[in-house]
Amino acid sequence: MSVLMVNDWVDFSEMKGLLEITDGNLASHSNALEKAGYIEVKKEFVGKKPKTSYRVTQSGRQAFNEHLDALEKLLGR
Repeated sequence: MSVLMVNDWVDFSEMKGLLEITDGNLASHSNALEKAGYIEVKKEFVGKKPKTSYRVTQSGRQAFNEHLDALEKLLGR
């Protein structure tokens, strides 16, 4: 989520590289975030190759900010 908070769209390969996770791990987490309505997933073809990209939704942005606020309270800030 933090990657998506500071970028408009991030494609699968870039996200995988930034997070240093497996294809399956990224697919699993992105699926859960999409089902929760926190991210939007765009699937398209560039030439003949499939390309999957992600961006945060407004509700995802709000939920992430609320999560950060809760962590800060927990840490006593």
